[in-house]
Amino acid sequence: MASVGLRGWALCTATLLNSAFVFISDSTPWLVAVQDSSVLGSLFVDLGLLALFIVQHSLLAWSPVKQALQSVLGSLNRTAYCFTTALALQILMRYWQPVTGAPCLWSVRQPPWSIWFPLLCFSLHFLCWAIVCSILMIFDYPELFGIKQVYYSCLGLGDPLSHKSPRAQRLLSHLRHPVCLELGVVLWLLPAMSLDRLLLAGTLSAYLALAHSLDKQDLAYLCVKHNHKLQLFADTSDHKEE
Repeated sequence: MASVGLRGWALCTATLLNSAFVFISDSTPWLVAVQDSSVLGSLFVDLGLLALFIVQHSLLAWSPVKQALQSVLGSLNRTAYCFTTALALQILMRYWQPVTGAPCLWSVRQPPWSIWFPLLCFSLHFLCWAIVCSILMIFDYPELFGIKQVYYSCLGLGDPLSHKSPRAQRLLSHLRHPVCLELGVVLWLLPAMSLDRLLLAGTLSAYLALAHSLDKQDLAYLCVKHNHKLQLFADTSDHKEE
């Protein structure tokens, strides 16, 4: 009974979604699209661009390579990492090949969803990018971008990370990507999911999942810091009212 009920709910949900989405485009059959040399060529280029970004982002963060670069670049190591990351992203965006000869995995076509769903996607994307920017502000963005390392080196203060508490150092050693959920929404919540966007979303989502290594101790520390920040904002607003 449970399996029959679950199957009924699944069919009902699929029927409702099909009224708003078209999961298989009628323009080009999948079997023809995957045999098209232009489609395969575009996917091959896109996969190479994603591999370039992932290799750069992971190789330069690998401890042996990081230590070797630290001995050469010194306090500029983090700055060089951010620069090469930005360069890899620029190359990816500049040479990305859209796949136009294959059907979309889904596409919103039925009114009124064809109007409201893109607006919903835009609003949620804007909210997610605002959260990303706010998190960067909370997580000491001068240090994330390598500015603080150079500043501390000029003043003879050493590595900024050495001035943080052991719990903060532990968190930063685990926290490779603090905005996984927001980036996931930006990657997957789209009015139309083309084949190249599916490759982008799937590859980067898998990379984010593999790089995630937070645990309960890190979560507890984040909650404490978040409450502390909120208390500081509340105290500041109280002083202004007085």
